Amino acid sequence: MASTTSRARRLFVSTLALTGTTERAANRFGTAPFLPALFADRLTHLGGIDPAVFSAQLAACNSFDDNRWTTHWETFADEHTATADAALAVLGGPSTRELLDSTTDVEVRKLGELLAPAVEILADRGPIAPPDAVDRFCALHPEDCDAAVALDALIKVVVYEFAASWPGWSPRRLQAYETSHRLCEILLTALAPAMGITVEAVRIPRGSADEVRGYLISPEGAEQLPTVLITNGLEGTLGELTLPLLQHRAEGMTYFVMEMPGTFHYRQPLTPESERVYSAVVDFLTADHRVDAQRIGMLGVSFGAYWSTRMAAVEPRLRAAVANGALADRTFAPTGSIGVPEIIVSTIRRTVGATSVPDMVGKLSALSLRDHLRRIEIPLLVVNGADDSLCRVEDSIDIATYAPNAQLVLYADDDHCAMKHEPEWLDLCIRFFRTHLAAAQN
Repeated sequence: MASTTSRARRLFVSTLALTGTTERAANRFGTAPFLPALFADRLTHLGGIDPAVFSAQLAACNSFDDNRWTTHWETFADEHTATADAALAVLGGPSTRELLDSTTDVEVRKLGELLAPAVEILADRGPIAPPDAVDRFCALHPEDCDAAVALDALIKVVVYEFAASWPGWSPRRLQAYETSHRLCEILLTALAPAMGITVEAVRIPRGSADEVRGYLISPEGAEQLPTVLITNGLEGTLGELTLPLLQHRAEGMTYFVMEMPGTFHYRQPLTPESERVYSAVVDFLTADHRVDAQRIGMLGVSFGAYWSTRMAAVEPRLRAAVANGALADRTFAPTGSIGVPEIIVSTIRRTVGATSVPDMVGKLSALSLRDHLRRIEIPLLVVNGADDSLCRVEDSIDIATYAPNAQLVLYADDDHCAMKHEPEWLDLCIRFFRTHLAAAQN
């Protein structure tokens, strides 16, 4: 019965997508039924938000319209901004608006000094941040409670602005994305010294109209360390990748985190030639003194896992790769979009520069990995949830089957990218890179 119900729901969602009537249905039933199943998990995990609270907030959202969607989520961002500003005022610090409007780093340095006593709220939150972290911290460190409250509230502003920006293809959403991005960058750079790391905001030009934005994260004084290039997917942000990674800052590795070409601030669409973007990032990394050019790996998540798989075949400077939740040929097939919400289909169309659904199918077919998999000689770890509802889990199985030196880990009863098991698979990935990048040195 559950299987029949699931199939019926997927067909209903696809019918709405094909007829362009999802917005009308969302006005009546709310947006939740027409979102990816993992939407709530990824935001509550990232922000340390009580799932019951977020569920109620989501239930009250009944439009994907640019203004109505962003206004709904920015209401909660504003509430946490007020909480942060009240705590910062007690500490004698700058307001959130002053931080966002600042043209110098003076206010950022001051913010870092004020919040440093509660840095663990940011640094040790892990992939699934506990909603009671501030309460537990304040019970142990009442003298630093204002710092903890301010820091947690600022992180939640980042996350709710991310929710407002999702999936990042319309004007108001892009404004929210820039706010989330800017505030996240402020927090990371302000608290990097307290975490014993450096966080460098990197810009790599790509022609006259595009650039790669990323964070190069390394231990203080790093020299010639193994390095992992990390890329996300269709509508993920730098912050979503970076915050969970901070827990692994003492692993003796450097990380470069970037967003996938064709998304958010990029101007050029995603094409097979986008592999040149990733090769340009590897060029940048091999020239940096913190990076051991002989020990570079790549981790891709969701659509980014497509790229970590593809680059494992075409980029000879990579020594190991991880693909988590990869989209590939089965998902790219015409039937692969059945059950995919209209907002995701629209975002894919924009990302690949397609003018229609048939054009999108054609552009996705050009991304086939069929001729790449047997060319992958480096160690490849393939991860996913066994019950992926967003793309075909068979893509992960195919990659692990046909890549000569691959291993497959599927988490039972988990969805796309195994989000409920993120602590486990992230630990596994770090061990995988430590093993294989160390071996590359010998």
